[in-house]
Amino acid sequence: MNWNKQEYKRLVQAFLSLKNADEARRFLCDLLTPDEIEEFAKRFQTAEMLSEEVSYAVIQKKTGLSSTTVARVSKWLNGKGGGYRSVISKLHHRSTSLARGS
Repeated sequence: MNWNKQEYKRLVQAFLSLKNADEARRFLCDLLTPDEIEEFAKRFQTAEMLSEEVSYAVIQKKTGLSSTTVARVSKWLNGKGGGYRSVISKLHHRSTSLARGS
């Protein structure tokens, strides 16, 4: 994928412009279908569970995703891109800081 294409750059800029959860929810609702949102949420849930070393079988049962999709998420999670790992790390750090009252 060529991330230098102008339309891709604009999409990334659009995400970066969001200020809070409400803006993000509204943008996602306009951008994606309810089924797409559900699918992406399940993929992210899968990435979080894989990072916690939950078995494929448990993930499949909990999310309803196929073994092929779970394997694909695992490949991306452990791949060179690092997108899932970066976001999961940031969310984990944030929730740990909130739990400590920071």
